[in-house]
Amino acid sequence: MPKSPRDHDHDHDHHSGLAADLELMMRRNLARRQALSWLLAGGSAALLVGCGGGSSDTADATAGSGSSSSSSSSGGTSTGSCIADPTETNGPYPSDGSNTVNGAVSNVLQQSGVVRSDIRSSFGGSTNTAGGVPLTLQLSVVNSNNSCAALAGYAIYLWHCTREGGYSLYSSGIQGENYLRGVQVTDANGAATFTTIFPGCYSGRYPHIHFEVYPSLSMATLYTNRVLTSQLAMPRDICSTVYSNASGYSASTANLSQVTTSSDGVFGDNSSAQIAQMTPTLAGSVTAGYDGTVVIGVPV
Repeated sequence: MPKSPRDHDHDHDHHSGLAADLELMMRRNLARRQALSWLLAGGSAALLVGCGGGSSDTADATAGSGSSSSSSSSGGTSTGSCIADPTETNGPYPSDGSNTVNGAVSNVLQQSGVVRSDIRSSFGGSTNTAGGVPLTLQLSVVNSNNSCAALAGYAIYLWHCTREGGYSLYSSGIQGENYLRGVQVTDANGAATFTTIFPGCYSGRYPHIHFEVYPSLSMATLYTNRVLTSQLAMPRDICSTVYSNASGYSASTANLSQVTTSSDGVFGDNSSAQIAQMTPTLAGSVTAGYDGTVVIGVPV
């Protein structure tokens, strides 16, 4: 039977479709061969980079990790970041009952009036005030053996030299004074604040402030009860600014130029981490005075 026009059209569509399918298969095979050639010629390196294995991605990941770590550790002293402050000498002028002046035991800790925040003036027999650039210093006492937990109710005895480099109760001309000495009790946050003056720099020593820590106010009457004796190292840049611009510190500039924390007989054996913790963070000016903070790590 002769084929109808519809049958011819069907045969034509069948042959045309078969030809198109064959052409498509040939194109796909060619594309695969080209892709394989590209891969063998170096596309594998690009593929690895695209998958995150390239050096640039590794560098970015490292840089990102470093930035994250750096930012998370900034923002001030965090819990668990403190170290124990090293024990240092109380020096020849402590007035904590450990030595004598003119044959008599010197112990300001047993005098009424020694517990005070502002230590710029003498108390008791004299009310004279030590001159100098104002300094307000907050000391935070923490337990370096227990994640830097605040030590509340501890007593801090703090003392230091005048702007001229002398010590009350000991130095010639000011043995009748007891200024720049005082005791404070730490609050619930382990903090105690003293208002004083910026200490001078005398020959042979780097600028410093002495302190002793006692387990309670009732125990802060004799040096044998202390749990830590140490010193604070004043920031060198602030020292230079004060000594060069404030009156009364004329001898300190020359004395400071002859000593560093490394060459100092007390601070010289301390690590950089210890010196960093023993150095208060200060802000202010010669005219307005300075405010500062420091963490005292006590291993109890």
